[in-house]
Amino acid sequence: MVVEGRVIKVGDNIDTDVIIPAKYLVYTDPAILGKHAMEPLDPNFYEKAKDGVVLVAGRAFGMGSSREQAAIALKAAGVKAVLAESFARIFYRNAINNGLPVLVVPGVSRLVNENDKVRVVVDTGEITVNDSRVIKAKPITGVALEILLKGGLLNYLKGR
Repeated sequence: MVVEGRVIKVGDNIDTDVIIPAKYLVYTDPAILGKHAMEPLDPNFYEKAKDGVVLVAGRAFGMGSSREQAAIALKAAGVKAVLAESFARIFYRNAINNGLPVLVVPGVSRLVNENDKVRVVVDTGEITVNDSRVIKAKPITGVALEILLKGGLLNYLKGR
């Protein structure tokens, strides 16, 4: 599985209330959630992301409540993958289950810049930055990769 896109960077400790504010949790339509993704951090995030981006973060991305809508909102906003130094465990699994690749990349917030172009090979963890420099992530393998390849847990289960 290969994901490519321009980078949008965020910092450390991005919680699920920033990813999708609680006031939007009354909506179930992914398109509506996507339009409000990361709104507290950048009201123009959706416009910047809608054509497909890779989000790069520091430590503890997705901390806070266990809301599944956080992964849904990012994906619907145009985020193709999230690369971070660490993830909150529940967010990590919610992302996989919703078909959003999330890779742990040591030092990524120092190694990748805003607007860089990245190519991510999910199953090997190889990330090429600006068609030249290669960095390594922890690859996604096994059942988690199978779930991603099917587009999420529901599609994975339907195919079994």
